[in-house]
Amino acid sequence: MNGAAVFPQHKVFAGGSAEIRMGDFMKTKLVSAIQLQEVEMQPADKPQKTFSVEEAVETIGFGRFHILLFIIMGSANIVEAMEIMLLAVVSPEIRCEWHLEDWQVALVSTMVFLGFMVCGVLAGYLADRYGRWTVVFGGFVWSAYFSLLTSFAPSYGWFIFLRSMVGCWNVFTRGFSLSDNIFWMLGSMLIIILGMLVVPTWGWRWMIRISVTPSIILLFLFQFIPESARYNVSAGNMAAAVETLQRIAKMNRASLPPGELLEPRVEQRGNWRILLGSSFRTTSLLLWFSWFVASFIYYGSVLGSSELLEKNLLCLTDPDGEHLVKHRNEDGLCYCIAFQLSDYQTLLISCLGEVALVPVNICLLNVLGRKMSLTVLQLGAAILFMMLNICTTMFGFTVLLFLLRSLVAMNFNVVYIYTAEVYPTAARSLGMGFCTSFSRIGGMIAPFIAQVLMSQSVISALTPFAVSCVFCALGNFLLPIETRGRALQVSNTFLFSLFTNLILLYFNFHSFVCFQQSS
Repeated sequence: MNGAAVFPQHKVFAGGSAEIRMGDFMKTKLVSAIQLQEVEMQPADKPQKTFSVEEAVETIGFGRFHILLFIIMGSANIVEAMEIMLLAVVSPEIRCEWHLEDWQVALVSTMVFLGFMVCGVLAGYLADRYGRWTVVFGGFVWSAYFSLLTSFAPSYGWFIFLRSMVGCWNVFTRGFSLSDNIFWMLGSMLIIILGMLVVPTWGWRWMIRISVTPSIILLFLFQFIPESARYNVSAGNMAAAVETLQRIAKMNRASLPPGELLEPRVEQRGNWRILLGSSFRTTSLLLWFSWFVASFIYYGSVLGSSELLEKNLLCLTDPDGEHLVKHRNEDGLCYCIAFQLSDYQTLLISCLGEVALVPVNICLLNVLGRKMSLTVLQLGAAILFMMLNICTTMFGFTVLLFLLRSLVAMNFNVVYIYTAEVYPTAARSLGMGFCTSFSRIGGMIAPFIAQVLMSQSVISALTPFAVSCVFCALGNFLLPIETRGRALQVSNTFLFSLFTNLILLYFNFHSFVCFQQSS
């Protein structure tokens, strides 16, 4: 065979204008073959590293951001407590100014809780559409605006309308932050101190105007809280979610996991059928009643104590001249019985009861468990409600009120903890939402018992609260599930878990769990 035919020395292209030597041609073929083999040896689809929002939070760990979040959310609870407790402090003043009947005073509180319920659906819709941060920030603007307008209310009708508008704000913040006892107590005490110092000299309108100041301060503090990363993921805005996580990581002096943010798809979301299925039907029904009673007796104790002090309905063995003036005089209703200094002091001491016995609350949870703790606390509250009707000294009444406020606050803590622990992750938020709705109903009914019926008969007003506690204690004793030892999973990072669990124990499982679950 002719070698020139097999290995031509030259190859001519397009009329012989370009020539390539045999050696170069073979080198090109050899290199191409090697590159082809290298390409074929590489995996066709190399997996890319990814991480979820939970993994990012785990990696970031506990730091300055969480401390700042805790302080800001605690401050939000102070503002909320001030708005709720304001109703108890201002009731004697508006009753006097507009000559209100008992049911009209009670209607103010009821309309606030009605605002909670009516605006609940709107708050959820707006939060899903425009983001959590936007709704919470807008809620504080809303609150400050309508609370300030309340101080200029020209009539009872305007006052009740504006207070119901303020009630809508509490829905916005409640989804972002759940109350801590210590911050709630500080807010309650702050509004009582304002009433003590401002109302006798400047009047209730200036007290409300000054009480708006913390809301305005919070508007500036909220600039340090980013939008929820989980919301941004659900809205398809992955870049914004990464930016939020990077901002948190920077504040904590940490870094994000390597790779790309990718949130796993949630196939099964909360369904109301889970709550009423065979596994949770009894638990859900009993919990709804427990939340109703928890709110009913809590606000009953707050408004009832205010009513007893305002109208001097106490049976005292050592009454002074101020407490000898009763609500009903010979010429009819006595509209103007303002709080005295001793009344404010009694309310202040009773507020301390909400945190003073927190160690007892923790011991009950660890020793007796959730179910038995609820039973003991509610039976104790029933006894104390009835003891408010006995004749005692002013000091004795203050001690009874202190203990009552302690028990009803502890009951609210335990029922919240139990609810968060008993429902699975897929139904926890929905279950909590249903329970909160029933608590609003309890808050709406409580004023008409504590403020209307109380004027007719103290024992008749205290009995519904005591009876509801007894029935609720029986129901909680029959709860089919005990959740002691089934604490919420927050994080696996040792330092983060240790510090967070200490905070949860003392402040009753609220703020940081909220960040992990709803952010």
